[in-house]
Amino acid sequence: MTRVLAVLNGLGTGGAERSTAESIEPLRRRGVDVEVACLFRRRVGVEAQVDATVHHLDGPNLAHKVAALRRLIRARRPAVVHTAIFEADLAGRLAAARTATPVLTSLVNTSYSPSRHDDPRLRRWKLEAARLVDGGSGRLLTDHFPANTRAVADAAVDRLGLRPERITVIPRGRSRGRLGEPGPERRGTVRHRLGLAEGTPMVLAVGRQEFQKDHVSLVRAFASLRDRGVDARLVLAGRQGSASAELQRAVDASGHERHIALLGHVDDVPDLLVAADAFAFPSRYEGLGGALIEAMGLGAPIVTTDLAVTREVAADAAVYVPPADPGSLGDALAMLLADEDLRADLGARGRRRFATCFELEAIMDRMAELYAQVAARPTRTLARR
Repeated sequence: MTRVLAVLNGLGTGGAERSTAESIEPLRRRGVDVEVACLFRRRVGVEAQVDATVHHLDGPNLAHKVAALRRLIRARRPAVVHTAIFEADLAGRLAAARTATPVLTSLVNTSYSPSRHDDPRLRRWKLEAARLVDGGSGRLLTDHFPANTRAVADAAVDRLGLRPERITVIPRGRSRGRLGEPGPERRGTVRHRLGLAEGTPMVLAVGRQEFQKDHVSLVRAFASLRDRGVDARLVLAGRQGSASAELQRAVDASGHERHIALLGHVDDVPDLLVAADAFAFPSRYEGLGGALIEAMGLGAPIVTTDLAVTREVAADAAVYVPPADPGSLGDALAMLLADEDLRADLGARGRRRFATCFELEAIMDRMAELYAQVAARPTRTLARR
């Protein structure tokens, strides 16, 4: 077995954490034994779903956690250290330095996109400092970078100065068995639980309540939809975050708060997708979008913002609108809810694209092969020369 130590910020609800949890068993069948090291403990998330040894790195600051992680690497002697998300990337790179253990860092988002500057909570100097640290430590202390989309890989070359030959594009995948199949009985059960009559259109969005996901624009678009006389309901699933207060204010100001449900973190996203008449994905920037590929896998008709990433992922299986444009998003949702044939066509296109590009088993073949390649070749980062 090839032992891989996955270093994560925590086992919360983010895409990297969920993908790690779902990939452990398929990788084990391919001769890869994954253990997980977490910098932080999460109150909600996927830890209960992780069928692997989980190490929590205790300590009051990053330096202590790096030291604990270095001891863990020396004790467990993994063939590869695989990191994801900034703090875990930095800790994994520093801890593995001078241990002769190669480091993989997943590129999962366009974190340094100019669109991030629109976030009023963001301090630009902090983002620039993070970019410099991320790029410098990545170039010197990381052996290879799996990227979940070509758009993310290109952004890393442009914004982090990474060399293209050190990046391999391998998308995230989802298990068809875990998603299950759509059908009228499953749809009816979920809608009954939500208190929805069969004829009431349901718009669903899934994602953390953060600036990136832009649920505020979706609430405003939904309000315009209701104002046109469309008797729809909006369901938002995802844990609270830095945009929660602004989102609640938008709901309260919409005049349609009785028709908007903020579910918070849920464990039944596939069921919600089966119940939905439209899946809205209004992100301002993205890496891949796990909920987007789940929507395609279950045939949910998609309206999404027009980004390089979403075009790459969804191709012809979605309706596209400009980011941060509630008017265009409302128009697209109205068009989709009024056209049953369009919804059926988009759903079928999404199912075909999922089967071709995002089935978990095929993706795990590629990931296991990359682990074997990186483990077998000499490390080439500066600190190990």
